[in-house]
Amino acid sequence: MMEGSPLQRHYELSRLAPVEKAAPRVYLRVMRSPSPKHLTHGREGKWDPAGVLLDESVARGRVDPRGLFDNDRPVELEIGTGKGTFLLARAAARPDLNFIGIEWARAYCIYAADRFRRAGLTNVRMLHADAAAFVKDCLPDRSIFRLHVYFPDPWPKRRHHRRRLIQPGFVDQLRRILQSGGQLLVVTDHLGYFDHIRRVLGGAAGFVRTPMPKLAGQDNELVGTNFERKYIAQGRPFHSIALMRYM
Repeated sequence: MMEGSPLQRHYELSRLAPVEKAAPRVYLRVMRSPSPKHLTHGREGKWDPAGVLLDESVARGRVDPRGLFDNDRPVELEIGTGKGTFLLARAAARPDLNFIGIEWARAYCIYAADRFRRAGLTNVRMLHADAAAFVKDCLPDRSIFRLHVYFPDPWPKRRHHRRRLIQPGFVDQLRRILQSGGQLLVVTDHLGYFDHIRRVLGGAAGFVRTPMPKLAGQDNELVGTNFERKYIAQGRPFHSIALMRYM
């Protein structure tokens, strides 16, 4: 990232700090989910997620992500897809890849699936599920090429910290599901959560820090999510980490 560029003003990349030892655990319902009520007033019945929205039974056992598509292209996973703005652009730009979006808020999940269908994207699937449980219980070893986690719920209160997505136990699962050379990409606006993420990822075996890639088409954006655009307008700084699995 060039010094003085618009991105540098919005993103602060810090060195990884030593990891704190903690008992491996996986916590559920971890993604930031603003109320989707404004989407549902007389509209939900008009959305058509056919061909994109996966049946929720997919999250009840092991599933080969490649089996959800008609090809063997690499699969990228986004946790906390929201309205689908990032995946909409990413999937359109990379037809050589397949994408799975996981969203806990059902209205957002269906809305995003309808957006992908209307855009004619055949390389995206949406799933209404708990992301941490899906990663732990459903994904096979070395099945994911890249994992995107953008603006997850920071759970700022100390008593809620155990609900944060990035925990030692979750990192153990990432080591298992990511392919060699696969990446974890994280962006957050919450400095306290970012410090926590650095501690957890700092000493994670099998991972190496890499530059954060620019995935958005706009010059002043990094990944192009709705949260990012909102926070850029507010002048709020962001923090990002990219790791690659090398073992």
